[in-house]
Amino acid sequence: MTELNNKARLRWACRRGMLELDVLLMPFVEEGYDALSAEDKVIFQHLLTQEDPELFAWFMGHETAKDPQLNYMVKLILNRVRV
Repeated sequence: MTELNNKARLRWACRRGMLELDVLLMPFVEEGYDALSAEDKVIFQHLLTQEDPELFAWFMGHETAKDPQLNYMVKLILNRVRV
């Protein structure tokens, strides 16, 4: 799969239907994804496979992801937004 096709798939996967998630994920994939290491890109792609209620709880700080890699990615995205 080419990088362009992969990026298009990621954009589609970031459209969650929950405004709170869309405003975090869509800008991140557009502005931050390309700068990630190969390992972090895999973690981000794994994050996108999670269910919306879990993502919402993690990003809103109601819960912490049990998987340390997912927790790391949530923090990375939130820190980017806060800058």
